Amino acid sequence: MGVQKAAVSTAVVRPTNIKRSPFGKKRNFAKKSAEQSTNVTPDKFDEGQKVVYPGHGVGQILSVEMKEIGGVSIPFYMIRILENDITVMVPLNKVKSVGVRLIASPDDVKRVYDMLREKLIVVEQTTWNRRYREYMEKVKTGSVFEITEVLRDLCVIRADKVLSFGEKKMLELAKSLLVKELAIAEDSDEPSVEAQIEEIFSSK
Repeated sequence: MGVQKAAVSTAVVRPTNIKRSPFGKKRNFAKKSAEQSTNVTPDKFDEGQKVVYPGHGVGQILSVEMKEIGGVSIPFYMIRILENDITVMVPLNKVKSVGVRLIASPDDVKRVYDMLREKLIVVEQTTWNRRYREYMEKVKTGSVFEITEVLRDLCVIRADKVLSFGEKKMLELAKSLLVKELAIAEDSDEPSVEAQIEEIFSSK
């Protein structure tokens, strides 16, 4: 019996609820969603190396230590999170599944600023609770592009209305994560990076 091929629709679905933002170049961001960073998790991190731990932000590899779990010795990366100075342990064989990655590359940084300057984007008309869950999922991925998307969308919304308490907290979280990573990636300082981002959204 032959295999029947599924019919492929050629219809083009055009996005609705397109909201114009007054910032930056005129491009249609609706045609592409945020993708994962071009940085991949390497096979090994070095002591002292800066990394990004999803949901926590930038951290530093302190050491590799052996811990006994159920009678089995397992090597762990000891990672100090710079934001709150806590140390987390990640098994070496779970680094990729956890999503620990390198700091954004120069190409990643350029794309982040391009995304922030997008002039034509889609902001879905939905309840804040649903949007909050979607934004939190994006932040938890640890992707610098997903975090950029959350920050940009909330800044666009802020230009039209006063943000709720929850929206403000989410905006500050996304901005904090992004600013810290960009400052390290650009070998700059956080106030300068934050000022550059705010300038993008204050310009008409």
